Amino acid sequence: MKDQTSLIRLNHYPPCPYPHLALGVGRHKDAGALTILAQDEVGGLQVKRKADQEWVRVKPTPDAYIINVGDIIQVWSNDLYESVEHRAMVNSEKERFSIPFFFFPAHYTEVKPLEELTDEKNPPKYRPYKWGKFLVRRKGSNFKKQNVENIQIYHYKIA
Repeated sequence: MKDQTSLIRLNHYPPCPYPHLALGVGRHKDAGALTILAQDEVGGLQVKRKADQEWVRVKPTPDAYIINVGDIIQVWSNDLYESVEHRAMVNSEKERFSIPFFFFPAHYTEVKPLEELTDEKNPPKYRPYKWGKFLVRRKGSNFKKQNVENIQIYHYKIA
């Protein structure tokens, strides 16, 4: 990607004796293209299994990265690849660390299904959107309101 706007975050989760009451990182799907995650041996990443909607722990693998497909890949692939809902949990006894690298395109990038992956039998499933405008709308939507959903990629899905 030309003029990408990627970022890296350093996460620290102190131990919490009541982890079910603490918010690590709430459930979400990554809005960008890819996320490359380094997590420590404590771990805490969970993904929602599509088949039964159960949360499944992602066991840390030494010297390995976790790669998350984000919403942009889902749109570019016209749903061939799907962004996965996930969350991060705190540990009751040990502090934990994670380092996600978020791969984002330039703000002026128009995101839409790739022409090579659409045709009469498989029409585009998303309307085009500008990455920068989407990001601003998402960040400004309602991250402070816990009972109201933030703007999501499926809001751009063609019915």
